[in-house]
Amino acid sequence: MLVTYLEASRDLCETDSILFGAALAVCRIIGAKLPVAGRATQKSSAIPAWRKRIEDRIAKARALIGRLTSFRSGNNRPRIMRTVRMAFAGTNISLFQPDITQKLTERIDDLKQKIAAWGEADSTI
Repeated sequence: MLVTYLEASRDLCETDSILFGAALAVCRIIGAKLPVAGRATQKSSAIPAWRKRIEDRIAKARALIGRLTSFRSGNNRPRIMRTVRMAFAGTNISLFQPDITQKLTERIDDLKQKIAAWGEADSTI
């Protein structure tokens, strides 16, 4: 019976639907449980991967801004210090140099500009 339907199918999408229906019928006959999220049509309502990546970047940048601001206001707890060191890794900036406040402000402003750009890219696409 399946051969008749497959020969009559006009395109790949229709073939996919026929095969899925056949698999579903077999699973119902043998009593197998099917995962509900396994169907491609249900994934269409999910957040696209590119948007999720942009949102993750923005969240990480905001967290970094919060920790840099906290360090700038005098918080030198180990977790904050570790994050600030990582933020300036690869540069010749010491956390104890006299103009560190200026460098922190520049880094925070840079991150804010990146967040604004990522937000624009997210809304225009």
